[in-house]
Amino acid sequence: MSETTKTDRRMLEALVCPLTQDTLRFDADTQELISKTAGLAYPIRNGIPILLVDEARQLD
Repeated sequence: MSETTKTDRRMLEALVCPLTQDTLRFDADTQELISKTAGLAYPIRNGIPILLVDEARQLD
């Protein structure tokens, strides 16, 4: 893992859910930030986290 990837991952994991203010978990496979508390997955598009509830995918 490159230093850039480590830094990017740390930055993503420092973000919080705009709905619950809980920490988000980065899912590298789906390129989403997961909020277990809210049951939402926020997309990352072109390297930019989209932390809008209206853009989030409902988790099963």
